[in-house]
Amino acid sequence: MAALAATLVPLGPRYDPGKLLSEATPTNEGAAVLVGVDFGLPHFDAQLEELGLLAQTAGLRPVERLVCKRKAPDAALFIGSGKAEELRELALMHRASEVIFDQALSPAQQRNLERVLGVAVYDRTFLILEIFAQRARSYEGKLQVELARLQYLSTHLVRRWSHLERQRGGIGARGGPGETQIELDRRMIGQAIKRTRERLDKVQRQRGTQRRQRQRRETFSISLVGYTNAGKSSLFNALVKARAYAADQLFATLDTTTRHLYLGEVGRQVSISDTVGFIRDLPHGLVDAFKATLQEAVDADLLLHVVDGANPHHPEQMQQVEQVLREIGADTVPQVLVFNKLDVFDDARRPLRMVDEIEMDGQQLRRIFVSAHTGQGLPALRDELAARAGACADAAGPAV
Repeated sequence: MAALAATLVPLGPRYDPGKLLSEATPTNEGAAVLVGVDFGLPHFDAQLEELGLLAQTAGLRPVERLVCKRKAPDAALFIGSGKAEELRELALMHRASEVIFDQALSPAQQRNLERVLGVAVYDRTFLILEIFAQRARSYEGKLQVELARLQYLSTHLVRRWSHLERQRGGIGARGGPGETQIELDRRMIGQAIKRTRERLDKVQRQRGTQRRQRQRRETFSISLVGYTNAGKSSLFNALVKARAYAADQLFATLDTTTRHLYLGEVGRQVSISDTVGFIRDLPHGLVDAFKATLQEAVDADLLLHVVDGANPHHPEQMQQVEQVLREIGADTVPQVLVFNKLDVFDDARRPLRMVDEIEMDGQQLRRIFVSAHTGQGLPALRDELAARAGACADAAGPAV
């Protein structure tokens, strides 16, 4: 896909993976082979379902999947020379234009694989960055994506492009050996990272001012968090009658949206924010870059942890969300678990009670089953929010 190849463009003549392909085997644009390696770690996605959804979200068409087992990654080709040849045959058979790995690749592994396979090779981190670049809409979101993109690019400049020859210094190029092009690119990327950080810091200060204003008004703040595609935006729209973009796809929403919600049960108005969804192996660069967006969760009075209760892998997804919350310092914020998509639960998963409590990480958490699509369970959720907001108001004293 052209969009993928153009996302991370080096500062110099563009490297074109298509040139590696022979004229006799033209590629099927957008066709991708998915690769996963089982290293014996828990929760390995043997069907590569999530990677397939990521690829489709980025505009690719998965045409084949290859799963193999290894004790450790091969230093040169990640999957070893034998599997690399098998993968090359699969790519040729389907005329794939991309090969996507479910794990992160080193720059050298990526370069070596492209030489062997003859097609562009990307990893899970790049795929997530591409989706974020496509979906960011606000100025802050675009800055955050650009920062993460530049950080990723700065580590992937290991002689992958043909223009990385040593430059000659001095007037008329008669001087001694100067910087290599890779050093120039890295320095220019470093300068771009610095500029982007400065712009992002300014936006973060502005958002901090808005947040302090809400705190001075003693507004009870609620943040929706959860695994991507758990239905956070749909629930947000159902609660506040908003029109935030919601779709059955990964990372449908990237930019934080905040609205006021009036709770007639306590005669009080609260603020509620819809935040970016989490995912397994979220690139650390994105966690760092999106601190301003995720700060809404850190500073919230209550987190609504939205869970896709119909997904058989929801326990693992919940653990991934909790891990990110710990990384950003939001693990101490009170939580309510909201098991969404009740309307598509199979009979074996339908709850006996709509509201109960479960233990998670040594804590007893309230759990409420809802359907953002049909509205089932939303009155119970509003009652819980009203009780939490009312208790907070009683503890803080009369509102100013």
